[in-house]
Amino acid sequence: MDAGSMSSSSNLKSGSRCPLQEQFLQKRNSRENLDRFIPNRSAMDFDYAHYMLTEGRKGKENPAMVSSPSKDAYRKQLAEAMNMNRTRILAFKNKPPAPVELFPREFSSLPQDKPAKLRRHIPQTSDRTLDAPDLVDDYYLNLLDWGSSNVLAIALASTVYLWDATSGSTSELVTFEDESGPVTSVNWAPDGRHIAIGLDNSEVQLWDSTANRQLRTLRGCHRSRVGSLAWNNHILTTGGMDGCIVNNDVRIRSHIVETYRGHEQEVCGLKWSASGQQLASGGNDNLLHIWDRSVASSNSPTQWLHRLEDHTAAVKALAWCPFQGNLLASGGGGGDRCIKFWNTHTGACLNSVDTGSQVCALLWNKNERELLSSHGFTQNQLTLWKYPSMAKVAELTGHTSRVLYMAQSPDGCTVASAAGDETLRFWNVFGVPEVAKPAPKANPEPFAHLNRIR
Repeated sequence: MDAGSMSSSSNLKSGSRCPLQEQFLQKRNSRENLDRFIPNRSAMDFDYAHYMLTEGRKGKENPAMVSSPSKDAYRKQLAEAMNMNRTRILAFKNKPPAPVELFPREFSSLPQDKPAKLRRHIPQTSDRTLDAPDLVDDYYLNLLDWGSSNVLAIALASTVYLWDATSGSTSELVTFEDESGPVTSVNWAPDGRHIAIGLDNSEVQLWDSTANRQLRTLRGCHRSRVGSLAWNNHILTTGGMDGCIVNNDVRIRSHIVETYRGHEQEVCGLKWSASGQQLASGGNDNLLHIWDRSVASSNSPTQWLHRLEDHTAAVKALAWCPFQGNLLASGGGGGDRCIKFWNTHTGACLNSVDTGSQVCALLWNKNERELLSSHGFTQNQLTLWKYPSMAKVAELTGHTSRVLYMAQSPDGCTVASAAGDETLRFWNVFGVPEVAKPAPKANPEPFAHLNRIR
């Protein structure tokens, strides 16, 4: 089990804050704490400095001591030989010596070195911070999602807000009554227009965000709140506090088509693979299940493909690898703190890394072999890992409470994080994808424009 809902002291003053309004924080200049008058001691010659202050100027102060021009010439040559004809005592920079090429490059038979790939800059602070008053601080919920139409949905208490990342505008989609709310999960359909909303009263509503109207309500799936949602084309998968997972075909009236039973407690993580063939589910019972649609049956509860019991705390964070279809990353709660990697074909655990804190969410970089994780106590940070070495690339701090939710922009570059501190932050952590070079045109076959040759 893992810590669920926690109260926040900022709720007392959230009434005066407008949802999704930008916080303008004065950024400190990175140079304001630097003192440019501190010299570089490693480039100083204190012996030479002492000589110049004591003995070196006696000849200039007492011209009578200079006996002949030949002695002046001798001192000059001696100073040049001993590198003593300098004019500055204090040095602020070390100037590296010019490289010496033993052989001219044009005559060298060695292959030319390829230019090293520049390491991209990862900003250590968020690009933008928005207020998110009344954001429910509950580890088991999923209240943030970024749709393919570049609109971000976030649930604050019983209201769902939409923030258009293109225009920066905010709109309110729906506010639910107390008997239905609060909202416990949100998830965009693949078209970026329709959105599913899970509620505390066990219902799931489908909304058209463009027309701003409700399409239908799915009832009878669960007996309590619906904390996790996942789309697979026209199939909406719902996970509830009752431990059940239900596949709903939203095109038909009798929407329940499959039921997966394997969790003994609340289902808090659901993710379909890119192929739509396998479903990963994590629960508060510390279990991770892999389900396969090829063995699904509508007549009886479906048997899981793999039942994985390696985690020792709730499993909420799930992420399918974009460059290897059968690779799944999962993260455990405060009693586990590990990120584990799985081969979902065999069920084998490929690696396990102790992160040192509660793992709340996971996202893969679509352009590089990297994984981003968000954490709870004590640093409440986002950590970027290099895969498969799992070496830390960067740690992003700024949230003052556990970072419960993360969502990725459609282009894969920007990550939005929401935390119990009631802020929504945007991070340019994955950078700008490289523009793919056009493939070289193949040489046309000779006489390709002729049907036959006589």
